[in-house]
Amino acid sequence: MDKSIEKWSTLKEVQEYLGVGRESILQWINKRNMPAYKVGRLWKFKLSEVDEWIRSGGASDESNTEDKEQA
Repeated sequence: MDKSIEKWSTLKEVQEYLGVGRESILQWINKRNMPAYKVGRLWKFKLSEVDEWIRSGGASDESNTEDKEQA
């Protein structure tokens, strides 16, 4: 059974969590299928889904990925 129910995170919380700007997140939602849900006019996220999306390469081909490739 699920121990606890994960709370929904706001766009601002995801920005702080990932250390990226609002525009990056909105582009990822539109172009890279970042897991996000529209609730009225607001975007809501589950951090566990965002983590999984990043681990599976969803955010790749941004500048931080290029740094890893050059290392």
